[in-house]
Amino acid sequence: MPVLSVQHVTTYKYRRPVAFGEHRMMFRPRDSAGQRVLSWTTHITPEPSALRSVVDAFGNVVTLASFTHRARELRVENSLVVEHRPSRPDPAEFTPYARLWPFSYDLDDMADLAPVMHRHYADPEHRVDDWARSFLANRRGTLDLLVAMTRDIRHGFAYLPRYEEGVQDPARTLALRAGTCRDYALLMIEAVRALGMAARFVTGYIYSPSVEGRVNQGGGATHAWVEVFVPGAGWIEFDPTNGIVGSRDLIRVASVRDPRQAVPLSGTWTGFPADSLGMTVSVHVNSDEQAQPPAGGPGEADIVNFAPRSRPAPGGEATSGPAARCAIG
Repeated sequence: MPVLSVQHVTTYKYRRPVAFGEHRMMFRPRDSAGQRVLSWTTHITPEPSALRSVVDAFGNVVTLASFTHRARELRVENSLVVEHRPSRPDPAEFTPYARLWPFSYDLDDMADLAPVMHRHYADPEHRVDDWARSFLANRRGTLDLLVAMTRDIRHGFAYLPRYEEGVQDPARTLALRAGTCRDYALLMIEAVRALGMAARFVTGYIYSPSVEGRVNQGGGATHAWVEVFVPGAGWIEFDPTNGIVGSRDLIRVASVRDPRQAVPLSGTWTGFPADSLGMTVSVHVNSDEQAQPPAGGPGEADIVNFAPRSRPAPGGEATSGPAARCAIG
């Protein structure tokens, strides 16, 4: 099974030492049949005074860090190694009634899927509805329909990285035919929901193996894509930014109902507005076939290690910016 490693560093800088509140981090990948965490460590400087990890309503691991000191810089380094088995959906595995559109989920599934089947964004002129239904003209196969939608975004929209907070309204993304990965993911989610299927937002990392002739958009920051639930196959991944169908090159960290629930790093700080000198984010994903599971066994992957990598600047201690500015695309 291929092994991928990720180094994700976020740094906030300030003109003078500032105080900060609790920070929320969504960094640990989700284990699944095709993805297993071999190791995961998070180093924060300055060192937090307290931390705890919780599981959110969607089964994602969320780590909360508190600080008691002031500092001129906050640096959060997330490092992980995962075994990753690429998958691609096979319509033969779909429950027969779900192989063609339209179909209805059975009652047991419907009760659990209802929150991710409902539209979340207004579409008063029905532009997203019309766009979604444009793919029905010559297709009834469920997978064919979803693949066509994925590839239309990949080839018909302009990828424009954007680092400010938030996600574009789906109707705006459609009108501009441009956006970043989180905008594309949200547009496809709303279009899939318009056709009566369940879809959710995924955040994580993407591997771009240029040496193999594939160059994926969305590297250098966290990435976003879509999962659609199809009976018999479960949650299937689609990356409209790169036209990927299945999990190839995608490292899943969290799956949520709405993008606002998937911010990788968020928190507050107290100081003068002019104190903020901005933030930098770097993400590097590499193939590391030599990586091995930690000596302590699978349980070691659940340990978060907080250790200083450098001492705070003189006169300073802990810091954090109005986080949530980590690029999701």
